[in-house]
Amino acid sequence: MPEPVQASSADLPVSCPFRVAALSANRPTRFRIEPDAEVQGLVAALLGISAVRGMSFKGEIRPMGKRDFELEGRLAATVVQPCSVTLAPVTTRIDEAVSRHYLANYTVPEGEEVEIPEDDSEPLPEVIDAGAVAVEALALALPLYPRAPGAELDAATFAPPGAAPLSDTDLKPFASLAELRRRMGGDEPAGGAEGDG
Repeated sequence: MPEPVQASSADLPVSCPFRVAALSANRPTRFRIEPDAEVQGLVAALLGISAVRGMSFKGEIRPMGKRDFELEGRLAATVVQPCSVTLAPVTTRIDEAVSRHYLANYTVPEGEEVEIPEDDSEPLPEVIDAGAVAVEALALALPLYPRAPGAELDAATFAPPGAAPLSDTDLKPFASLAELRRRMGGDEPAGGAEGDG
């Protein structure tokens, strides 16, 4: 079974990369990622939320045809975010299936307006980083407007004394996601400890 290669970027708090050239063309390559408390704190900071706890991502990378690969995994984490109305901490449990398809002959759709594709396909990279995929999937799974029990929307126009009101940017994880993709190597979508899961 191929071992994860050493992480290429210190900017990523979670990294479990596999060189595509070393992946088996006949059987799945399994992975299990369970960051410690310190790394989960770095993930929370990257995503702009209060805390990440109990994060795990396990699954496998499987060959598809002669040159393509797919990553299938299960992401679990407990996240804490400020309520979008009262700023009180809101705890959410995330448990989601994650899928990515890496295609050797992937072509970007052409046209005046290129929208985000509805499927999960992207170009086949030299390295598939399961850790980066986990962080990206967590960013996409975060509630956009977490609400504490009993919080009413009309209270959103105020903030506690001395605190700045939250902006849309503060509440949305996509700015962090865009920064994550930039760190992973540019504008193209990026893919992305070891054990049997």
